[in-house]
Amino acid sequence: MEASLPYHEPSITVIAILSGFVLLLNLINHGLDKLAYCGLIGQVAIGIAWGGLSTSFKSLKANLGLSSAVATTGILLPIGFSFAVMSMLDATPLQAFAAGAALCSTSLGTTFTILGTSGLSSTRLGVVLTSAAMMDDVVGLIMVQVISNLGSDSFDAVTVVRPIAVSLAFAIVIPILCRFIVVPATIRLNSYRVANPSSRISKVVGMNQTAFVIHTGYLLGVVIGATFAGTSSLLAAYIAGATISWWDSEVPHLNLDIDSSAAAESEQTPTTDHQNVEDSSAQTPTPKIMEGGSGAEVFHHFYEPVLQRLLKPFFFASIGFSVPITQMFTGPTVWRGVIYTILMIFAKLACGLWLISFTSPFRALARTIRKIMPTLQKSSKTLAPGAQCTDTSAREGPSDSHQQSEERDAVTLQSLPDTDTSQVSPHTRNSTPKPEKALSLYPACIVGIGMVARGEIGYLISALAESKGIFGRSENGQSSEIFLIVTWAITLCTVVGPICVGLIVNRVRKLENGSQKARGETKRNVLGAWGVS
Repeated sequence: MEASLPYHEPSITVIAILSGFVLLLNLINHGLDKLAYCGLIGQVAIGIAWGGLSTSFKSLKANLGLSSAVATTGILLPIGFSFAVMSMLDATPLQAFAAGAALCSTSLGTTFTILGTSGLSSTRLGVVLTSAAMMDDVVGLIMVQVISNLGSDSFDAVTVVRPIAVSLAFAIVIPILCRFIVVPATIRLNSYRVANPSSRISKVVGMNQTAFVIHTGYLLGVVIGATFAGTSSLLAAYIAGATISWWDSEVPHLNLDIDSSAAAESEQTPTTDHQNVEDSSAQTPTPKIMEGGSGAEVFHHFYEPVLQRLLKPFFFASIGFSVPITQMFTGPTVWRGVIYTILMIFAKLACGLWLISFTSPFRALARTIRKIMPTLQKSSKTLAPGAQCTDTSAREGPSDSHQQSEERDAVTLQSLPDTDTSQVSPHTRNSTPKPEKALSLYPACIVGIGMVARGEIGYLISALAESKGIFGRSENGQSSEIFLIVTWAITLCTVVGPICVGLIVNRVRKLENGSQKARGETKRNVLGAWGVS
């Protein structure tokens, strides 16, 4: 074995090709973001760990039921539709399950990019859409390992049960360890730092580089452990990011200002009453997100530049190169792929129906009953014993005045929808579990169409199913027809979804700005409570 490897300078041709390739992908991404909020057409974002870091636990707990319903719909319907068209796909149940598993995921990167460029990330709509997309991707990540095991020669129950059981174990055991080990350890460390503000440990713990080393080591440890345990390493990366986000937001931390004031006080000999008050306040740190060393800041400072400019373009371009584009344009493959795409689009559009369900289906019936009740009461009084002998004018007078008062009330209530929702919206937050009625169908459309894009997880599952032989073996190196049909569906959904969401968001912005110009007031929130931050 050689002691060293000789250095070969890359040729100018290779440098020119790679440089032009990276610049072109970033240029396309920037242009599409400016035009239609859909830069994911040119470059789909990779962000499994970043998705975990972006999890807002307060908002997630407030909207957990709705997000779970949306995610469950987005998982079950694609798999169910895949079994319904088994004859069209000429597929076995296992192949139909693999195809549905590839289409049950939602592109997490597409969701983040659309919400980020449209300014809806912090709204209730953004929280529901992001949470549902994350849940779909978590299930998709488990499916990656299940599909990988299904392709092995020996099939048994452990093949399917093991990745699911290990995934559940990681999702349950890691939060328990964080609650009963990490939280007490953090509190003890904070107490030590308050008592010894100028110690070496306090200085080392307060450095950004320390947070980078701890987060990276934790991420690698969880990923390696999950891989050897038999579950998806991508799921482990998401759990690692989610727990780091939980530690930043839910665990008490020392304020940097308090630390600096405590350090200054330790260096000064004279002590005043004001300093004693500051010292007593420093001994009781308040829960606050850690500044300078949080997971999001470490990601932005150390990882994001390389991820955005180099790793992401190469990763997704390599996935694009694996698509057999020359074999996809045959007659039967095209029309089956288009029909399957339409079914998969409707399967995800159904997720938006859950937002419409907040308007009670009995609301119209209740309104009709309220209108009928005065008439029924009037008729019942007329048919009462002795009512025929009473004076008609005396009976009609109070009812007329009552009807006039109702009309005045109706006029007052009728003006409520025209009032500016910005006066009410500040009182509505993502932490409230019962949102108000939406002013239009735009929230449901954005959620439904936002779930359409499949992206990286769908390509990954279908590619694994093809490489493991689940979609069938083809002769002469040709791809199986099911793989081509699934690839058609994933590609078209990933292209159509972001474009449609971008157009809808653009329409919502125009409506808001148009109402602002027409009335000369603050712009109206077309999305209702779903558009409130």
